[in-house]
Parts: sequence; C-alpha cells; structure tokens
Amino acid sequence: MNIEIDKLTPCLERASDHVIVDTTYSLVSKEELKSLKHWQFKWNAKTLSDCEIYKLTIQNDERIQGLIAIQDVPGSYSIYVKIAECAPHNFGKIKEYFGVGGHLFAIAVQRSYELGYGGFVYMDAKNTTLVNHYAKTLGAMLLGHPHPYRMIIDECAAQKLIQTYNFRRD
Repeated sequence: MNIEIDKLTPCLERASDHVIVDTTYSLVSKEELKSLKHWQFKWNAKTLSDCEIYKLTIQNDERIQGLIAIQDVPGSYSIYVKIAECAPHNFGKIKEYFGVGGHLFAIAVQRSYELGYGGFVYMDAKNTTLVNHYAKTLGAMLLGHPHPYRMIIDECAAQKLIQTYNFRRD
C-alpha cells in the first residue's frame, strides 16, 4: 500500500478554490478499468480477481477520482485493502482534489460496517514512513505480523473516518 492521505475532508476539496464537492462511490466496471491511462497500478490484473473494486467520483461527474480494491475476509471479520490509488490528476503537487486517499479508506470502513465487521479494516503499508503516515492520518495501528508493515483500522478509528466523510453510494 502506497497512497498519500493528504487531507481528511467531508467529501473532496477542490484544490483550485478549496470548495467542498459531494462524492459518490460504486463498483467499477471492467470496461472502465480497461480504459484507465497513466495509473500506477494495473487495475485489471488477475491478482485483483477476488476483490471488489470501488471507484470514487464527484456527484454528477463520472470521471474517476480514485480506486480501491478490497477483499472480504470473513474468518477475520474484517476487510483487507489490497490496493488504493488516487487518479493521476489527484497525485502530486498539482492535484485537482484533496481528500481522495482518506475517502477511499472510508469506503473500505463503510463496507466493513455493511458486512457486520464493526469497521475493521487492515492493509500492508509499503514502508515505515507510510506506517507512520497512516497512523497519524487514519489512526491505523501497526500489527507487524504476518507482514512487517501490517496495519489495522479498529472500530474507534473507523468511526472517526465515517464521521468525517459525507458520501453516498450509487
């Protein structure tokens, strides 16, 4: 996992004028995944075949702002975030919107609640810098086993994310 959580906002914040815009999320189609250009991850990879992949969009605008691949892990009563990525136009210093990364994790937390897992989500950070970043921004905690950078978002951190974000599912 290597995604920046730049800001926690109620929805997304337009970088140009700091206006908050309403968002929606839904499952992404295979056709949409095939049409992606300039993304860092190959979103139609076979390694994601067992995942639900959600797209984050702005209300009344179908352009994808970010994607998250999650996996239901019933035996551990949690959701595993396999990969999350901001759209290329939301990456770096000249991004269009702030808040995409945090919003994607809020979607995973929401799915955890829907499945009766109390908001529990886990992921494997790429390095110690990201471990510290996710701890600070998402309230995630380091577990360190079976992956050295495995982190979990527990019910307290999950509740804070859900209370921060105001989004609706299509």
